Amino acid sequence: MKYKTYDQDFVRSIRAGGPDANGMPAERAVSDGEGKPCRCCLKNIPEGDAMLILAARPFEALHPYAESGPVFLCEADCTPWNDDGLPPILTTSPDYLVKAYGADDRIIYGTGAITAQGNIDGYANTLFARDDVAYIDVRSARNNCFLTRTIRDAAP
Repeated sequence: MKYKTYDQDFVRSIRAGGPDANGMPAERAVSDGEGKPCRCCLKNIPEGDAMLILAARPFEALHPYAESGPVFLCEADCTPWNDDGLPPILTTSPDYLVKAYGADDRIIYGTGAITAQGNIDGYANTLFARDDVAYIDVRSARNNCFLTRTIRDAAP
């Protein structure tokens, strides 16, 4: 499986002053270094670094399951996460909300679970064993903020 960054076209648009999911420009702030995970590099934004706060909706179409909420981005260009394994933003909390979606972008009921940090990959692999799972979203277990999406790795 592969953890994905937020859509890079959206990230570039936001950094250029384009509208967020609510049609608003991103707010600018300075990171205090705690709990400010960038959805591009999938790392915590370091203390003192400029950051953007914006509304995001990780779904292409509007529908009842297309949740939106606040996310953070490094204000300066950062290198999008493209490594194997658990991204750094999934190593800063003891647990996360993990839930699966079907190809129709609807939550597959019964899959949502608060999952210990050390079991995210294991639980995701269990979910990906099901034919009806198209992708899995990982969210904050405390604030429900979208963190990252994982997909089946197409590599052999």
